Amino acid sequence: MRARTFKEALQNDVKAVFLNPAEFGELHIVNGRKMLAVLDDMEHIEREKRMKSNMDGVYVRQLLLYVAAEDFGEFPPHGVLIKLDGKQYQVADATDEGGVYAITLEANRSR
Repeated sequence: MRARTFKEALQNDVKAVFLNPAEFGELHIVNGRKMLAVLDDMEHIEREKRMKSNMDGVYVRQLLLYVAAEDFGEFPPHGVLIKLDGKQYQVADATDEGGVYAITLEANRSR
């Protein structure tokens, strides 16, 4: 029996560790399909700062979505729309981090 390569071990860890519901992963609906994902709402502190400085009452909400590439499908290009848990977002940036897509999503929101 041959030993697994680092890439094979990393691919196994995507769902077994990082996206595992007992660890970090949660079920979300992405583009109409249920899949395990990790959301980083990195915006809650920054949003408050921007809301205070933005007089028109509109601010940009950013989320960082981590999802298995094999579950998500084709790599999302900048500007494409993604529906996450019933809300529409636009891809601001995306990277493939060894089988996990790290997708920065943006949406305009009002206070």
